[in-house]
Amino acid sequence: MRRFKKILCVMAPGSSCRSALERAVGLAESNQATLTVATVAERAPADFRLAGKGLDQGDLQVRLAEAQVQRLETLIDPFRTRADIKTLVMTGTPFLEIIRQVLRKGHDLVIKCPDSPDWLDRFFAGDDMHLLRKCPCPVWMINPESGPSYQRILVAVDVDDNYPPDELEIRNALNEVVMEIAGSLAVSEFAELHVVHAWEAIGESALRNGAFISQPKADVDAYVEQVRRSNARRLDELIEHVTGTLGSDAMEYLKPQLHLQKGAARKEIPALARRLQVDCIVMGTVARTGIRGFFMGNTAETILGQIDCSVLAIKPPGFVTPVALED
Repeated sequence: MRRFKKILCVMAPGSSCRSALERAVGLAESNQATLTVATVAERAPADFRLAGKGLDQGDLQVRLAEAQVQRLETLIDPFRTRADIKTLVMTGTPFLEIIRQVLRKGHDLVIKCPDSPDWLDRFFAGDDMHLLRKCPCPVWMINPESGPSYQRILVAVDVDDNYPPDELEIRNALNEVVMEIAGSLAVSEFAELHVVHAWEAIGESALRNGAFISQPKADVDAYVEQVRRSNARRLDELIEHVTGTLGSDAMEYLKPQLHLQKGAARKEIPALARRLQVDCIVMGTVARTGIRGFFMGNTAETILGQIDCSVLAIKPPGFVTPVALED
């Protein structure tokens, strides 16, 4: 993957998620990227006092930070010959401090293991979901049980054109970014690349079974087939456009397998991921534009709640985080 140049790898306090660290080091090494391995220390209680030791809240905060620095240095020690790695200890609310670090230093990728000790419940951990919703750069949530390399990568796109013009433009741009990153990841991992788009023929059920608007089966079948062909054509157009970006040699090597799934995306995409046993899903996460304070679609959140693989979540070009550098 050649598009990431300033990587931030976040290790939760008490965690030693080696799979995340190994991927971050490997990516930094192959791309000659800068790598910062960071953690967010707990904030010491404001009323902390330790009788007889003369320690107050400030002293405790310093010692907590020093302990985390030592832990990070121990974690990165085996990788020092492979990359120039910096360490960073922040203090505060984890997702806020991570996003502020991204804003301050211009990191273009965050790599992290989930906070939840139960991988299946990982996205219900508040900080991780906030990070996925609001971080302006891609966030790569690593399954701590993932192997040293990926075998199959699934990229989810939405080529439906049933959106207002301004939103359609944003979604098309997001599709291109998602495909470009997924293709680069598949090349670097020597992995199979699968591309999925879930589609529905609006009104099909009512046309087949409605009490007032039901139509002859042949007519409904023809309508559904027309919708399928239209979606297939737009998916082919996206692949053709991405070929121009990644290069015909890369796409010929990847030979992406296309999956045009009939049904709701929130159901079909997790089902396909399980059936293919994918190692990572690459997907966009932003909902409809213009809805103040709404940063991830219900479909994306539902998909994230059903999968048990790594996720590389991407915002569209021009996304602005609601998080400010200062409170």
